[in-house]
Amino acid sequence: MQLDPQGSAPEDLSHAGSVVDKAIEYMIEQHIAPVSVASALQGGALGVLARTLDDRSVAAVLRNALASVESGELRAMREPESAGAPPQPGVRAVL
Repeated sequence: MQLDPQGSAPEDLSHAGSVVDKAIEYMIEQHIAPVSVASALQGGALGVLARTLDDRSVAAVLRNALASVESGELRAMREPESAGAPPQPGVRAVL
């Protein structure tokens, strides 16, 4: 995994995020329930993490994701939707 010049994220994170956004868009167009889409993506992400990281590192990623929920980051993503703006496609990274 190659870090960007600031050392904060892999170079290909934006590309991966775009691919995931397109997959989400496709599944929603196929009338797959949003909770099913999210559950499938979460399961896939956990599978990738389990194959590439040790348990302690996976737990750290999950704690970081939980901290994002608890801090209100996800709530902030829902606010534009209630104001009539299109929903945001998704969180790009939890590392």
